[in-house]
Amino acid sequence: MPSLIVEPPNTQHFIMDSEDRNRNKNIGKNFMCRLQCMFSHSSGSESRLSLEDTQQWSQSLERLMESKYGLATFRNFLKSEYSDENIEFWLTCEDYKKIKSSFRMSLRAKKIYEQFIKAESPKEINIDYHTREQIKRNVKTPTMHCFDDAQRIVYGLMERDSYPRFLRSDIYRTLLESLAADATKG
Repeated sequence: MPSLIVEPPNTQHFIMDSEDRNRNKNIGKNFMCRLQCMFSHSSGSESRLSLEDTQQWSQSLERLMESKYGLATFRNFLKSEYSDENIEFWLTCEDYKKIKSSFRMSLRAKKIYEQFIKAESPKEINIDYHTREQIKRNVKTPTMHCFDDAQRIVYGLMERDSYPRFLRSDIYRTLLESLAADATKG
């Protein structure tokens, strides 16, 4: 015979959800503070992290990487997943393109090759054999464009894989929620 005693609803689940929400809100606020502290010494149009700017990160990877806060947040996300070699390579290549001295360019090209391109390198990026071999030849007489093919491949990988994961991540969602909560408080 079924029992007529009705068990009270499980409130433990509600408490856990509430605690998780509070923890995530605190994580978002802590992360926001860390981001703003990282850039507090710099001046410019992006002096404070805003909800609107953070929402724009979801428009494109390019938009995300144009933002100093967006780039820092994306890098932290990738580090947390132990998959930051692609962004590090891409940024290193952007810096490499600014080198004017052919001697420094040659030294830096070899260093980039050893660190990111060479098979079994410490931060080996995921590129095809043909591109890897082409770069190996290019590094012998480097130009500012000798890593362009690999950089395009890596950007595509980030755009198709890492970036969508970032947009679904707790770190991004929590940051948005925290900024939205702050915006409603005024």
